[in-house]
Amino acid sequence: MIDSHESRRRFMAHFATLGLSTTLLPGTLWAALQQSGAQKVSPAMMQEALALAGLEFSNEERDRMTDTVNRALTGYEALHKFRIPNNISPPFHFNPLVPGMKVNRTRQPFRMSDLSGVKRPADLEEVAFWSVRQLAELVRTKQVTSMELTTMYLSRLKKYNPVLNCVVTFTDELAMAQAKKADSEIAAGKYKGPLHGIPWGAKDIIAATGYKTTWGSGAYKDQMLEEDATVIELLRDAGAVLIAKLTTGELAGGANWFGGRTNNPWNPEQSSGGSSAGPGSATGAGCVGFSIGTETSGSLLGPSGTCGLSGLRPTLGRVSRYGVMALSWTQDRLGPMCRSVEDCALVMNAIARPDDRDLSVQDIPFNWNANMDVTRLRIGFLKKVFDATTDPVLKKNDQATLDQLTAIGMKPMPIDIPDFPVSVTAHDVEMAVFFDELVRSGRASLMTVQSRADGFRAARLIPAVEYLQSQRARMMMMMQLAEATKGVDVFLMPRGTGGGGGARGGGPRGGGAPNNQPQTVNASGQLNFATYPGLAVPNGFTGEGMPTSMTFFARPFGETELLAVGKAYQDASKHHLKHPTIKLPTA
Repeated sequence: MIDSHESRRRFMAHFATLGLSTTLLPGTLWAALQQSGAQKVSPAMMQEALALAGLEFSNEERDRMTDTVNRALTGYEALHKFRIPNNISPPFHFNPLVPGMKVNRTRQPFRMSDLSGVKRPADLEEVAFWSVRQLAELVRTKQVTSMELTTMYLSRLKKYNPVLNCVVTFTDELAMAQAKKADSEIAAGKYKGPLHGIPWGAKDIIAATGYKTTWGSGAYKDQMLEEDATVIELLRDAGAVLIAKLTTGELAGGANWFGGRTNNPWNPEQSSGGSSAGPGSATGAGCVGFSIGTETSGSLLGPSGTCGLSGLRPTLGRVSRYGVMALSWTQDRLGPMCRSVEDCALVMNAIARPDDRDLSVQDIPFNWNANMDVTRLRIGFLKKVFDATTDPVLKKNDQATLDQLTAIGMKPMPIDIPDFPVSVTAHDVEMAVFFDELVRSGRASLMTVQSRADGFRAARLIPAVEYLQSQRARMMMMMQLAEATKGVDVFLMPRGTGGGGGARGGGPRGGGAPNNQPQTVNASGQLNFATYPGLAVPNGFTGEGMPTSMTFFARPFGETELLAVGKAYQDASKHHLKHPTIKLPTA
């Protein structure tokens, strides 16, 4: 048997002769050969690759495998030349439900909160931070036109964008046309509902006909996708007015894009968080009525918490991803980023429906009832995560949240989600698939953040067998999670401060094992991999005036209960009513 250290040395030397990076661990031999353009695998190369994989076969078995691999390379070459459009997903679709899990499939009336006495102020800009529910009442009662609202929000967006750097493309012409149409429809008695005439912004990985969809990357900054994403169509049908394509961290990662960093309206010296950076910044600054963000792993909840918003990451299967850049077909989700929890429900009512394009979307009714009796719901909190907080301000705000829920009439009970003992591979492989052409073409060198490109390159070397085995482990993890949370309807996990980065700023707390140690999946990771719905809600402020946030979770397709608890807490705490004061640079 060949010595493993000598095998690694010889294999890495072979990598170097092909011009490949020797910093990547070779998960599969043929993946590396495809990158290099080599056409032939020798028995010696096969032997070395198998040794690195910890496998041993007879000479005869290796020879047969070598023939099989060489034949496969020809097929791979043909596949590389075959054009696969962005909107084609694999023919299997993620289901967040596990055996024994039940969901409510009975459709019920949609019930908003009662609202009366809303009056237009003398200065219309005073409504910039109002909730969609309030803005809708102004529009419905014809105290304000959509044209007026659109003009006001566009003006604010252009005024503050130099400070926030949150806009990729202004859509003035489209916005004015849509606002004019909304006013005509409302004047004719054809009011469509609470989003009719309300200006909004879309994260710039969402395609809109006639405008660039840059994905935040220098490699795609001139890209035109002449199609509308399903969410664009549904919001247009609801009468909403698209006023801007808002920034995304490059290829949905972080807050940095080819135009620089997107900034936090509470403190522009700090990042907005990402990757739904523009939606977080613009909505937090009162520059749009609401926005649509996306999440694979913290990209919506993170900037919502950082920018003091109410942001909903729905269950995978609630909202179509058609027309949206993919990172992971088994993790990506779209959701509303708003200034109040009920606003999230109003937006979800428009976009949570099947479209016969994204076949992962399930026809499960979204039954919002603003007057739901939340005291009948079972509320839990992840005691281990609460107890891990050491910062006194954060600990105080976290405890105040539990106290407020108790005062409302709920009884938060401690629960625990045990760590899962093995890591789960998901979006790293899937993003390598979506960006395979980018890497092969060499255009990844045009990316603004090269560490992002390195991730695409490295993921090509993850073996298919290990990937699929990890998905089987993922199912076991989901079953463990379902068992751990079956006693509650809604449960809480602290998030923390704005300011970008870090466990408190970028996502729910808790981490994996150190490098070179066995990897486990903590509660935050499990909830993400299992695509449980999460709701970020502001729960206080730091001494520096930055918002802190609590994340509420529910089991799959439990968004109505989740939002009802979030609304009850928000109505009592009123932290969402405070908004930032943005200073413009002096001349």
